[in-house]
Amino acid sequence: MLDNLLSEVDVQRLRTLLDKAHNIIITCHVSPDGDAMGAVLAFSHFLWRKGKNAQPVVPNIFPDFLKWMPGVERVRIHEKHENEVAPLVAAADLIICLDFNAPDRLQGLQKPVMDSRTPKIMIDHHLDPVDFCDWAVSRQEMSSTCELLYRILVQLEGVEPMTYEEAVCLYTGMMTDTGCFSYNSNRSDIYYIIGRLLTKGIDKDKIYRNVFFNYSAERFRLMGYMLYVKLEYFPEYHASLMTLTREEQKRFSHRKGDTEGFVNIPLQIGKSRLSVFLREDTERHAIRVSLRSVDDFPCNRMAAEFFNGGGHLNASGGELSCTMDEAVQIVRKALKKYTSLLTDR
Repeated sequence: MLDNLLSEVDVQRLRTLLDKAHNIIITCHVSPDGDAMGAVLAFSHFLWRKGKNAQPVVPNIFPDFLKWMPGVERVRIHEKHENEVAPLVAAADLIICLDFNAPDRLQGLQKPVMDSRTPKIMIDHHLDPVDFCDWAVSRQEMSSTCELLYRILVQLEGVEPMTYEEAVCLYTGMMTDTGCFSYNSNRSDIYYIIGRLLTKGIDKDKIYRNVFFNYSAERFRLMGYMLYVKLEYFPEYHASLMTLTREEQKRFSHRKGDTEGFVNIPLQIGKSRLSVFLREDTERHAIRVSLRSVDDFPCNRMAAEFFNGGGHLNASGGELSCTMDEAVQIVRKALKKYTSLLTDR
């Protein structure tokens, strides 16, 4: 059995907000990943079976390898359909914010959401939440927002009413946000939840194939290029760096999500403790920064100090407004600053 995360007062407040609302917007952070899409779609299915007019809305496009998820055809993309989405947000009597904890993570969707005076709910597992919602739960110890959402939904009504579709979406989020349960996933509660989701008839092996056996040939060529040409390893720091420019992305017909997971690969190098991946954003003048680590190396501290970011202990991100060469120099400074933590084993 799982311990309850929410007090009875919090459960009743959440239940009241949901019961009173009819036109509900469910949204997530920009560049949605598996956890964000899993949470948005799972909560949408929950609300649909309650008879609610729930509309999932995401700020921009999401990876092709998530387009198989149940209910995805009902998702509206703000970046593509701004004139359609803005009135929906304005007409909502409840807005649910999932897998992010600060309004700026919505990018273009931020203004319509924050202009709305309707009640807002936030459910998230990242550090340093901003106070912008009427009801919020932020639990950094959770492996994923989908794990947190599962526990909340079960507190609301138990596990029996949960549908197959909800279970598929929740499992997908938990799987993708832990690197297939390879990090931030040592708590026994996670595997208890997986067991309960399996009772709903989900095929976890098929979900894995849907996500990870669904890439283009160009993506594999890009991965080979990254590992053979662009990987730089620093044995003195037990760390690696990969960079990817706009021109290189164009050369390999890069699509949203094609570089997903690349940052994890160099951690397979013996004694490696940190992997950094720099990618030029194709739409804005910015360098996207991804960091992954093993053991107790604090990615989130490095991300906050050097890359205007944050995240979890072993998985963090950030963004730089500079050239790629300047970004590489910042990485080198960061490695030098954190030498003792990188080499203390």
